[in-house]
Amino acid sequence: MTINLSKGQRIDLTKTNPGLTKVIIGLGWDTNQYDGGHDFDLDASAFLTDENGKVTQDLDFIFYNNLKHSTGCVEHTGDNRTGEGDGDDEQIKINFSKVPSHVHRIAITVTIHDADVRNQNFGQVSNAFVRVVNEDTNQEVLRYDLGEDFSVETAVVICELYRHGSEWKFSAIGSGFQGGLAALCRNFGLQV
Repeated sequence: MTINLSKGQRIDLTKTNPGLTKVIIGLGWDTNQYDGGHDFDLDASAFLTDENGKVTQDLDFIFYNNLKHSTGCVEHTGDNRTGEGDGDDEQIKINFSKVPSHVHRIAITVTIHDADVRNQNFGQVSNAFVRVVNEDTNQEVLRYDLGEDFSVETAVVICELYRHGSEWKFSAIGSGFQGGLAALCRNFGLQV
């Protein structure tokens, strides 16, 4: 049974789902009517951070130009440049058993590619969601619908998966940023 979360809620992942080691983070969205002459290209990313919320090495940033972590713990399945169709628009796979000990949080984000040039923002995006699926059973464990809280933002931290002792938990963040991917990178301690 799927658990629906609201912004700010936290929930246990691995403790209440014994044996859960591999998940698929499915992200989806629609774009509102827009006549700016450009398609929307939304991009999912994962920032693997230390206990202070900072990425300690460039390889701990998973995105369309670095699809797979060297340990195999996080893998982006590929860039969907249009977001057309139903279901997940992009997916990130996580294997908790392979996450290096220096990684305490995995922040899942979505940015709008070339948002400033194209005059686009998350106010033009609707029905955005994230869902966590047990990769072994294909069962949806939880879902977080973002709602319509954004207007001028060009990047959003959707959620975080984080260590709590030997377990993993999920936090519904829904925090917007202006400045796109570059702003997120700086937020997580990467040089742009």
